[in-house]
Amino acid sequence: MKALILVGGFGTRLRPLTLSLPKPLVEFCNKPTVVHQIEALVEAGVDHVILGVGYRADIMETELKKHEERLGIRISMSYEDQPLGTAGPLALAREMLLENAEKPFFVLNADVVCGYPFKNMLDFHSKHGCEGTICVTKVEEPSRYGVVVYSDDGKIDRFVEKPSSFVSNKINAGLYLFNTTILERIELKPTSIEKKIFPEMCKEAELFAMELPGYWMDVGQPKDFVIGSSMYLDHVSRTKPELLCKNESCLGNVLVDKTATIGRNCQIGPDVVIGPNCVIEDGVCLQKTTIMEGSKIGSHSWINNSIVGWKCNIGKWVRMEGVSVLGEDVKIRDELYINGGRILPHKEIGESIPNPAIIM
Repeated sequence: MKALILVGGFGTRLRPLTLSLPKPLVEFCNKPTVVHQIEALVEAGVDHVILGVGYRADIMETELKKHEERLGIRISMSYEDQPLGTAGPLALAREMLLENAEKPFFVLNADVVCGYPFKNMLDFHSKHGCEGTICVTKVEEPSRYGVVVYSDDGKIDRFVEKPSSFVSNKINAGLYLFNTTILERIELKPTSIEKKIFPEMCKEAELFAMELPGYWMDVGQPKDFVIGSSMYLDHVSRTKPELLCKNESCLGNVLVDKTATIGRNCQIGPDVVIGPNCVIEDGVCLQKTTIMEGSKIGSHSWINNSIVGWKCNIGKWVRMEGVSVLGEDVKIRDELYINGGRILPHKEIGESIPNPAIIM
């Protein structure tokens, strides 16, 4: 069984982190987002994962080679010379998807994190017997999205883009399962699967919706990355609580790599992720924050609702909040205030940033 993961974008919304790594390799809760997806696919029986790549494909290929060996699967690259939208990559990967094709294949958006109910999707898809299944998820403000309207059995009637009045509160969750016959619908050119292919399938009653159980988030931008981390940690607390930190300094759901060190009198949590080889000095307070590999947080600093990239050095008595994001190798001097700062890699900050700003 095969899967195609759409990873071709530049990741501009998640800068400055994506200036160092392509977005699918940025660690989400101490593991690259795409690896979360690949591991879940393998658990459902997928043995060949195809990545539709464009930006920094060489780094992707090198990094994922070790996961290919670890998981005992095949990982292939389908290279886009130009952006092909959300349907074109299926046509580009046609030969690989059809190779020894005996079962339907998954398609995933690389930004999506959730419980990945791939086995449930396979059962649902088999029962309705039609060409396509898409996962949908419930949202509080459907007017912000394109919503999906479907019957009780899941058959999709139509899609409505940003409705002004209520028609549905279910949106496309970016997880699909298709029979290989869908490839006959798609030409090798930039094409939107949502705007062109799905409406065609609806008219022929070939597209069904399965409601996604549990949490869901598109983590392609910093605010949603932070929210998604909290959702993931809550999910882990209910499914694999043994993975969470039991240190007396940790409050609520906290994930700490075993190589990280935490000083005395700290308050870590809730909803904090600390990566490998990080150093958290005495008296530090962290909330709703991710600290990536190799970073150091100076004593008595207070960080909330932020992302600290790789190999950063945060001074003593620093206060950081407002969805601040530090790129790789950023240094913040002692006693500064950072509010909503987006700081590019390899910068040294010697003055406070009281208002949201991009520091280049």
